[in-house]
Amino acid sequence: MKPQTDTTTITATTDQAPADPAATDDAPATQPVGYWSGLAHAAVTRHLRDALARIDVTQPQYWVLNRVHGAPTAPSREEVVTQLTPLADGPHEIARVIGQLLHRGWLRLDTGQHVHLTDAGEAARVRLRELVTEVRAVVHRGISDAEYVAALKVLRTMVANVEGDVAF
Repeated sequence: MKPQTDTTTITATTDQAPADPAATDDAPATQPVGYWSGLAHAAVTRHLRDALARIDVTQPQYWVLNRVHGAPTAPSREEVVTQLTPLADGPHEIARVIGQLLHRGWLRLDTGQHVHLTDAGEAARVRLRELVTEVRAVVHRGISDAEYVAALKVLRTMVANVEGDVAF
């Protein structure tokens, strides 16, 4: 038996137009979200990674520093790998990053293989946080917090719509 659809939230179906980088603001509802969200993801990620590269840091290195810093207790090396691998470009990237940060002296392992920030690692994390905040300001220029929140809510709803058991 198919679940009933709540028709109170469904509006008239909008025809899907092909992706058009030159589309005007008079018909954005016809543009494919996959194209524009993919373009936004690629542009923002490239901009952030370029900014980090100028100071010889990668985005995954920043993720690891934040994950280790934000943990209520020191996570194991394996916990960090497991939690961050879904974000990474491959299954071995986070393990390599931990090795890089250990070599750089920004992380240390205790005898139980739990990962800790060193003083140098914490100083780097703080510097990186400042840089990422500056990058975020560039990305968000001309966008109010309310607009940003609305856009995120829409994207989250779209993800839920396609990842759920929605019958067509």
